Amino acid sequence: MASVRLDKVRKVFDGGVTAVHEMTLEIPDKEFVVLVGPSGCGKSTALRMIAGLEEVTSGDIFIDGERVNEVAPKDRDIAMVFQNYALYPHMTVYENLAFGLKLRHFRKSEIIRRVNEAAAVLQIEELLKRKPKALSGGQRQRVAVGRAIVRKPKVFLFDEPLSNLDAKLRVQMRTEISRLHRRLETTMIYVTHDQIEAMTMGTKIVLMKDGYVQQIDSPLGIYDCPANKFVAGFVGSPAMNFFDGTLERGETLTFVETGGGVKLPLVGEDAVALEHLTGKEITLGLRPEHLSYDSRQTARGVVCRVNIELVEPLGNEMFVHFSTGAKGTHYIARGAMNENIKVGDSLDLVFDTSKVHLFEAGSGRKLGRDRTG
Repeated sequence: MASVRLDKVRKVFDGGVTAVHEMTLEIPDKEFVVLVGPSGCGKSTALRMIAGLEEVTSGDIFIDGERVNEVAPKDRDIAMVFQNYALYPHMTVYENLAFGLKLRHFRKSEIIRRVNEAAAVLQIEELLKRKPKALSGGQRQRVAVGRAIVRKPKVFLFDEPLSNLDAKLRVQMRTEISRLHRRLETTMIYVTHDQIEAMTMGTKIVLMKDGYVQQIDSPLGIYDCPANKFVAGFVGSPAMNFFDGTLERGETLTFVETGGGVKLPLVGEDAVALEHLTGKEITLGLRPEHLSYDSRQTARGVVCRVNIELVEPLGNEMFVHFSTGAKGTHYIARGAMNENIKVGDSLDLVFDTSKVHLFEAGSGRKLGRDRTG
């Protein structure tokens, strides 16, 4: 097994397009790290540089303490699973799993042992005689993962491996890959644009935008203490609500939504830390689950009157879309099912002021104190 370290790694493509800006990242042995972000953020490019499939423009990459910038991909002792399964259609599953080992001149007995071992781990023993055309999408993905497992590499790299699967299979396969990590205890680096995959699979998340690392933290660390507005809005489903307004001084420092009915007094450390921003424009963020239509929770926050625009019942919970009176505003509250809430109604909504996140207008920089849950 091995650690992976990127030291100010930068990638500039022909034409001067910078895909990754001086990325520094420390991945300890046996960790499951997820690189996540929107399309074009540089996450796949970073993974391909670790694999040796893209040349590093500047900076250094170390695998197990060894600098590998000039080391060929085949000599880095890594295994990569791609979005495209890339199985040989004329070969059986067994032959696909064994092919890489045959190229490396492993003994036949060792090949048989490794293939059977990987098949047992992935529960595909009964598929070994089939060809890829006779497999489902999920089965093909298992074979692609198995082809990496038989190599017993120091590091596994996954480049959006579940993108071609339907929603149900994605849930199943991300569970299986997480279970595989716990069983193999191998360093894994996983690239995805799906924040749900990142939150549920990774022990550490690296969130990227426009080639820059925005935040490196545990899944709950990123969710509870986002470093900026972009991170706050990217992680979470439904996404965090953002209210634009100003800070006004009355009996206490209060956030007042621009043109709307939301007025939230700030207390404690936030009030002290932001006193100097009185009169300035800021953005207040609040996750949907911290907006309650349960009247029993009024002691936990501030009540504001809102207008119901859409109700989405999901069985065990519901999403309530609402506006505050400000022009063009649309927000979401998340809570338990309540059949009495109807479109067109006005509703007293409880804003949990202990859970607010505050950001600088324009830059999106985090203001005030961090939340820990």
